[in-house]
Amino acid sequence: MTIDPSYEAEILKWRAERLAALTAEDGWLNLTDRVEIAPGRMTVGRAASSDVVISAGPDHLGTLDLDPSGAATLDSGAGPQIFQPVPDNPPRLRTGDLLLELTEVEGTHALRVRDIASPARSALTALDYFPIDPAWRIVASWHALPATRELEIDLVTGAAASVRLTHEARFSMDGEEVTLLPTHRKAGKPMFVIRDRTAGRETYGAARFLIGDEQGDNLVLDFNKAFSPPCAFTDFAVCPLPPPQNRLSFDIRAGEKKPPNH
Repeated sequence: MTIDPSYEAEILKWRAERLAALTAEDGWLNLTDRVEIAPGRMTVGRAASSDVVISAGPDHLGTLDLDPSGAATLDSGAGPQIFQPVPDNPPRLRTGDLLLELTEVEGTHALRVRDIASPARSALTALDYFPIDPAWRIVASWHALPATRELEIDLVTGAAASVRLTHEARFSMDGEEVTLLPTHRKAGKPMFVIRDRTAGRETYGAARFLIGDEQGDNLVLDFNKAFSPPCAFTDFAVCPLPPPQNRLSFDIRAGEKKPPNH
């Protein structure tokens, strides 16, 4: 197969950026804890006497104040520090070698902890991919729904979450009409949670994620950029599972394969 050099370079650049994001300070390789918490004042640290016991950092990290609105501060002895909002991410605060985040899923708050000094960040040096195949760069038709609708989706934890749907993507594959629902948005772009027949054999069993590129009435779905969700790399992530419409009856042998040790 002949691949256009510029397209090959685009995919290789995307792969390099993908690995860099995984191994970054706020990547998915250095998570140490995810502890559900309720609004109020609580002590945080490794000590068993802490209200919120975590497995990294000092015995007594500080006092966390969480407002019902989700706003929070941590006082480690030098006055309250504010958890700052971050685009496409939960509010976060860095203290020492820890990066703390406050997540919320369907009204349940949790403190998520990343150890920036963790050797796990440098342990992953490469990801495995299917060969680049331009045929899997699909231009789908992009349809706005007559009205926004709510959809309940399952999470890997066994809980469920409600998402809002505004569009659907349609394309044909070997004579089969396919309709995919974008259940999330990432960096302002529609994101699809999908599963195909490679799941569990060659790709991560629960799902893969794919971000579309809107082009007027069309949407580019480049399955060479399909990637494993955070829960493929850590038990401390809460990932959505694909809705029934996004569980595909054919193999998508493109994009990211199973992470190491799966």
